[in-house]
Amino acid sequence: MKRLTLALAGFAGLAGLAVVGSGAFSTPPADPGLENLSGDVARGAYLARASGCIACHTDIEGGGQPLAGGAPLETPFGTFHAPNLTTDPEHGIGAWTLQDFARAVRHGIAPDGSPYYPAFPYTFYTAFSDQDIADLWAAFRTVPAVSQPSKEQALAFPYSIREGLRLWQTLYFEPKRFEPDPDGDDLHNRGAYLVEAAGHCAACHTPRNLLGALDEEAPFAGADGLPGGGSAPPIHAEALKANGWSVDQLAYALRSGITPDGDVLGGSMGEVIRDGTGYLSSEDLRAIATYLMAEAD
Repeated sequence: MKRLTLALAGFAGLAGLAVVGSGAFSTPPADPGLENLSGDVARGAYLARASGCIACHTDIEGGGQPLAGGAPLETPFGTFHAPNLTTDPEHGIGAWTLQDFARAVRHGIAPDGSPYYPAFPYTFYTAFSDQDIADLWAAFRTVPAVSQPSKEQALAFPYSIREGLRLWQTLYFEPKRFEPDPDGDDLHNRGAYLVEAAGHCAACHTPRNLLGALDEEAPFAGADGLPGGGSAPPIHAEALKANGWSVDQLAYALRSGITPDGDVLGGSMGEVIRDGTGYLSSEDLRAIATYLMAEAD
């Protein structure tokens, strides 16, 4: 209860400061370089799988249409609803421009200038290159329109004050592109991109502070308080090694959902595999496993 009270007070303070100083927050400028790129639909669809778009924005258990809006996500802050991402011009993103899409994905800013809650992992997608954005945009433009209104976020006060997110972004979000490690080989860098950016593994497997920001001192150390009251185990190299994982076993589990002891990964991770990593190439799965296990070798 004390932690919740502190979190409420902290976010209320952020919201108040953000409202007072709202004029100091500016919308990211347009990126003219995007307009000169040709998007690859197939690559964009693959990247959408790797990025978890289908898993979050499709209510599969409820029989929902692809990308027409996800199942409710129950969190300590309230209930989040992933919106409609189909080409419907009224309820989806059919009326968006490429620049709107880029600002949303890489900066967490909606077309109307309002900030998104970090339940949308733009804090990871900010690493996407211009070509990534062009490819994703090309793929999303092929999604059939579904005229289904997006549900409103149902958050407790003061988290419902969206203006508070502007100061949250100032404190905890830094837009930056993915930079390959010059000392790493292609496999390492591909794994880093998939784990740290597209796959946003830290979103579930790294603990957060009272205001929902990642604890940068404990990367991949595991986390509680996930949607539905679940938890995610630590996946840093030391923990994986201690639990008997190898690169081959981890890559296999990301495809099949089967652990080294024959158990099955369920819950949120089961959805990640069913709608995301299960579609990735063997090379990419090995890159992910190699990157996570690097320090254990």
